[in-house]
Amino acid sequence: MKLVYSPASPYVRKVLVCLHETGQIDDIEMAQVKTSPVATADDVAAANPLGKIPALVRPNGPAIYDSRVITRFLDARAEAGLYPEAHIWETLTLEATADGIMDAAVGMIYEVRLRPEDKVFEGWLDAQWAKVSRALDALEGRWMSHLSGRLDMGQIAVACALGYLDFRHGARDWRKGRDALADWYDEFSERPAMVATQPRD
Repeated sequence: MKLVYSPASPYVRKVLVCLHETGQIDDIEMAQVKTSPVATADDVAAANPLGKIPALVRPNGPAIYDSRVITRFLDARAEAGLYPEAHIWETLTLEATADGIMDAAVGMIYEVRLRPEDKVFEGWLDAQWAKVSRALDALEGRWMSHLSGRLDMGQIAVACALGYLDFRHGARDWRKGRDALADWYDEFSERPAMVATQPRD
């Protein structure tokens, strides 16, 4: 199998952490690409008609895409239990919350990088960060017991989202007022799978 990826993407990082945690990293060929929403790389378009990464090219069957689809596939392939039936809805909701943080945070970067400076909409940036802040407050207020439980994809997704905030939005200091979440992330980020997949340009 081949993973079409960029090392800066938090969605890609979710897949890479999943591969490490499930012992499948050596089964995957890595195909690094440079792509953007306004200039889709050919390899990306060939694997995913939506032009997004990551995409997983399989030898038998069509390529699959969207990080949540890929991690679910990899979890099933390894029978790793990262989507435990005992609390599947909590795990999926936590993963969706993390992906929503990524969506808003990545969108803020696109707004600044892809628009002419005089066309950047500050109100839109503020609204996206408000989504991130509400999600972080929910994690701090309602999800710490789940985050502290047995490893699942919800935890991995949250850790990758927080890592992306450090990577691209460090000046906004997401940790302020969220001591429990910050302490959890500091410990989780020491896992070998997290260390091995730190984002880079």
